[in-house]
Amino acid sequence: MGGEPDGRTAGAAEDVRDDAGASAAEGAEAGDGGTEVPVGGEPDGRTAGAAEDVRDGPGASAAEGAEAVRETGDGGAGVDAGDAASGGRTDSDGAAAQLPPAEATEGTPALSEAEAELAAQRVERERIARRKAERQGPVESGGKLSGRAADLLAAVRAVESGEKGGAPAFVEPAPAPRRPAPEPVRRPEPVPAVAAPDAEAVGAVRAVLAEGGAPEALAPRVAAALGDGAEDTLRADPWQLLRVAGVRPEQADGFARALLGAECRPDDERRGRALTVWLLEQAAVAGHTALDLPALTEALVKRAVPDPDEAVQSALAEGDALVFQDALEEPGAQPVAAGEDAEDAQEVPVRVLAGLERYALAEESLADALARLVNSVPKETEEPWETAVAALSRGAADLARQVAGHGLVLHTGGEAARAEPAALLGAARAAGLRAFAVCHTPDGARRFAAHLDEEPGGAVGTVAGLLSGASGPGRDAEGALALDLLVVLDAPQLDVEAAAMLAESLPDGARLVLSGDPAVLWSAGPGRVFADLLAVPACPQVASRVPDPGPLGELVSGIGVGELVQVEAPGKEIVIVPVRDPGEAVHRTVQLVADSVPRAFGVPPEETVVITPGHGGAAGTRALNTVLKERLNPGPGRFGGFDPGDRIVHSPAPGRTVPGRVVRADAEGLHLECAGAPVVVPRELVESRVRHGWALTAHQAVGGRWPAAVVVLPGDAADVLTRPWVYTAFGRAERHLSVVHGVEQALPKAVAESVAKPRTTRLRTLLRVQLPPVG
Repeated sequence: MGGEPDGRTAGAAEDVRDDAGASAAEGAEAGDGGTEVPVGGEPDGRTAGAAEDVRDGPGASAAEGAEAVRETGDGGAGVDAGDAASGGRTDSDGAAAQLPPAEATEGTPALSEAEAELAAQRVERERIARRKAERQGPVESGGKLSGRAADLLAAVRAVESGEKGGAPAFVEPAPAPRRPAPEPVRRPEPVPAVAAPDAEAVGAVRAVLAEGGAPEALAPRVAAALGDGAEDTLRADPWQLLRVAGVRPEQADGFARALLGAECRPDDERRGRALTVWLLEQAAVAGHTALDLPALTEALVKRAVPDPDEAVQSALAEGDALVFQDALEEPGAQPVAAGEDAEDAQEVPVRVLAGLERYALAEESLADALARLVNSVPKETEEPWETAVAALSRGAADLARQVAGHGLVLHTGGEAARAEPAALLGAARAAGLRAFAVCHTPDGARRFAAHLDEEPGGAVGTVAGLLSGASGPGRDAEGALALDLLVVLDAPQLDVEAAAMLAESLPDGARLVLSGDPAVLWSAGPGRVFADLLAVPACPQVASRVPDPGPLGELVSGIGVGELVQVEAPGKEIVIVPVRDPGEAVHRTVQLVADSVPRAFGVPPEETVVITPGHGGAAGTRALNTVLKERLNPGPGRFGGFDPGDRIVHSPAPGRTVPGRVVRADAEGLHLECAGAPVVVPRELVESRVRHGWALTAHQAVGGRWPAAVVVLPGDAADVLTRPWVYTAFGRAERHLSVVHGVEQALPKAVAESVAKPRTTRLRTLLRVQLPPVG
């Protein structure tokens, strides 16, 4: 790499070590105890930035006591459960309280984009659930199972028969036909805001929390999570406290002991049930949509649950979890198609899985929607598509030909390969087709729109903007988007819920193109949609032959295939800076950002990104952001730890991280400028949604690119290095890459050997049942 000796980098799992200051979610990202599920959870993707320091014990302070959120940005819908999720604590504990108090406003406040997105997602999930409820009952299966698997399936059937209330199990019917979309409404109907818990309910919950020794500041979140009668729910089942993001089992156990006294026992059915649900949620933070039953029961044993099988059955009977079986993928094994008699089918080995209904429903809905799109394309190519194909050449023409004849097409390639779907989009619009493209981040939308010689908004937006109705076409009365073609860039960043909502929103006959670089980090939320689709020969796959140019493109391309190649960099496009310890790494990083890179390459500090493996540790984002703020924008931080001019990352919703800067603070909250748009974060949400942003994790940076990048690889990150993390981090640089290197030979070893950790999902199995292989 640029002729420098022994390139070192340490990369990854967005949160390195689980030290005393690291959050539970951070530990999950590094694999150091963040999640107890022994399933090889993806270390690179999960950070709960919102709960930076969760302590063990119900007496923890409000800041300590809970807010691990799944972000994407790196994590999940909860608030910052993935690296990309940047919603985290500020560097000054308690400083958020120094913001001016928010003033009451008259009338109903306008929804922010994040609130609109979350509300739209809720409405969409409810619509999908109603659709599922209208279907026929589940296909009988499991006749050849015995022992524990048979017992669990029997428990599910007991739920279905009405012996005990619960959620229905999976069904695998053929996709229901969908009527053509009528003339669309150009803008979606306003989504009503979700009412916050009233003061009386919060006060009642606060009294119960105080009685159990839990932080009273948790009261609003507990009331929101448990709904009406939250205080009675807590008294009847103290372990329901685990439903609040960031609360750990040790804290819930302490709370239960304080409330129940001698009645609190490890074998309490309520405890086993709550821990089962909590473990499945932690698995989702690690990227899984379900867990193999042995992994779940093993994790329950580690949590001192005496009878894990009984705990799982209790959760199934109450409808808190679902159990299902999938045929194992063996050569020559044929899955049982929907409606096929199991007795006549080939006997194949199966695996029994457990999962939460939320992700199970999303995965099944995604498979149904994709099958509907594939089967609804007319056999004869329509004239507008023929016109679009004729207008293109080379790789773009190959892509257009496949899209003209198929409802779902996958496109792979690096940054330069975006020119091909951009050409497709332009040709489709010129032919009179209703076409739109979405990216993972506003920066990605800006870069993609540049291929079309126009500003973002007209034909290009973000996934979040399209789902919330902030951008893109309107919807018809049934919720279908007014589109003939939807191109989704950054497809590896799609989690299963976002992918399901996009696919469900397309009308019959529409084309869906998923395009992205399969070598980057997977989504912060659960699932691995793009990777699962690439593994199933159910739709055309078009691989771009357009390489990323220059020394940086050559370096990153080599990493993608497992080779750390020596690259000639005559213009100093790649520089290696060896360091001995984390302290020196921090010092050299500040020197590079503030002095060396601006002087040598003309790139100012505000256009240079620092990428490091995690939030914690001596060279994590917290430490680096502290020193970079002192050097680049010193100030007292009296606005929740922030000053005007600070670079920040805003996490408005799970799985989303938007870079920006602080403008000012007043009674309304913290005023930001993110992606060129003004954003106001209420005072009470600053701590969980805003983090300093000079230094990011790779998941926070994915989907964006900067003129210069400084990748920091401290020695304590060597164990968590992976090829996807290195590929993603190095690929964020457009013109210059500096690697602050302190991991010896861990870098080439990780690039050659450390691939992405597996995630347990069902999408491939569902697609194999519903879609025949493409000939």
